[in-house]
Amino acid sequence: MMQSIIDGIIRIMADGLVVPIVLIAGWAMIWKVPKNARFERVARGVVAGLIALFLAKVLSLTYQEGARPFVELGVQAKAAYLNNPGFPSDHVLFVFCITFVVWASTKSKKICLTLLALSVLVALGRILALVHTPLDVLGGFACALVAVSVVYGRSFYTSRLPR
Repeated sequence: MMQSIIDGIIRIMADGLVVPIVLIAGWAMIWKVPKNARFERVARGVVAGLIALFLAKVLSLTYQEGARPFVELGVQAKAAYLNNPGFPSDHVLFVFCITFVVWASTKSKKICLTLLALSVLVALGRILALVHTPLDVLGGFACALVAVSVVYGRSFYTSRLPR
C-alpha cells in the first residue's frame, strides 16, 4: 500500500508535473508578455526548443551510457519512457527549456521560481522513477541551457528585459 503511494508520487513528479509547467508557461506568455512582443518571444522560444532538440540528438548519437536504470536493475519503470537509451532526458530538456524561455521572455521571478521548482521535481522524478540516470538529466538540462543561451544571448542572464 505505502509503496504504491510512493510510486504514484514519483509518477506525478516524473510525468504529471509537465502539464502544470506547460499551463503556467502558457499563462505567463499570454498575460505577462505585451501583445506586440508576444509573437517574437514565442517564436524565439520555439527556435530555442528546436536547437535544444538538435543538440540532444547530436549528444545521443555521440554518447550512450548503456541501458536505462530500471532495465539494469530488472524492475518495472515507474514513469513513461521511450524505447531508447535515454541520454539526454527529453522530459528534462522540455521542462527546463520552457522555464528558461519564460524567464527570458518575462523576467518574472515568482513565475520562474515556480517553474524552476517544478522542473527540478520533474528531473528528480525521472531519476527516482528509474528511467534516467543523473547524467541523462544533466544532459537534458545542459541542452536546454545552451539552446536558450544561444537564442537569447546575454539578455538571458540579466534580470531585465532588453529594450
